[in-house]
Amino acid sequence: MENQAIEYGQQNFTLPHDVVPLPSGGVFYKNKKKSIKVGYLTANDENILMAGGNDMTSTLLRGKIYEPDLRIEDMLEGDVEAILIFLRNTGFGPEINLNLIDQLTKKPFQTTVYLDELNVINGQTPNEDGTFITQLPKSQATIKLKPITYGEILEISKLEDSYPQGRVVPKVTWRLQKEIIEVNGSADKSEIAKFIEQMPILDSKFIKKFMNDNEPRLDMSRVVITPSGEKMTVNVGFGVEFFRPFFWL
Repeated sequence: MENQAIEYGQQNFTLPHDVVPLPSGGVFYKNKKKSIKVGYLTANDENILMAGGNDMTSTLLRGKIYEPDLRIEDMLEGDVEAILIFLRNTGFGPEINLNLIDQLTKKPFQTTVYLDELNVINGQTPNEDGTFITQLPKSQATIKLKPITYGEILEISKLEDSYPQGRVVPKVTWRLQKEIIEVNGSADKSEIAKFIEQMPILDSKFIKKFMNDNEPRLDMSRVVITPSGEKMTVNVGFGVEFFRPFFWL
C-alpha cells in the first residue's frame, strides 16, 4: 500500500490538484520550493481512509504530494499540517465544531471555527542551511538547532510504541537529540547526548519555546465569542475534531 501510494503520487501530476503554499517557504529544503502540488481527495482515497491504521495519514499524504523530489518524511511538521488542512478544507469543508467551556459561567457550549483563512507564524529567519543558533539561559551554552521533520516525528512515535511498558518514555530526550546538532561548536553526537542528559530543565523548556516561536507553521488559534459574550482564544489542534471527517467518526 505504501509503495503504491508513493508511485501514485509521483506519477499522476495530471490529476486534479492545487498548489499549496508552504509555511516554511521552502527555505529548509534542498529544492527550496515555496509551494507544492497537492492532489484533491478522491473516491479512491476512501480505501486508505476506511482501512485506517497507524500509517493511514502517512500513506494518504505520500499519495497526495505530486512532487518527485520532495518526500513527506523530509518535510517540516508545519508544512505537513498545511497539507492536511488543505485536504480537509477541499474534501470536507473548513468548518470544525468545538466543544468548549464558557469560562464565566463554567457551562459547556459548542461553536464552529473555520480553517480557510490561516496566517503563517514567522519567527527568526534561519541560517542558509536551515538551522538556528541560540544561547541557553541557564547553562549559557551556544547551540545549533534544526526543526524536526515529519519522518523524525514518526520515528519517535514508533520508538514510543515499542518502549517497555511501565518505564518512563524519554520523548523529550529523543526530540532534543533530533533538534540539537551542535553544542558550543561541537557536532559530536556523544557529546551532545551527554549534554542533553545533564541539561537543566530551564534550558529544555527554553528550547521548546524557541522552536515553537520560530518554526514556520500556520496559526491555528481562533477567537470565539462565548454564550456569556466574552471573547475566548482557542487553539485548534490535530485531534479528533480535525480528523473526524476523515474517519467518519
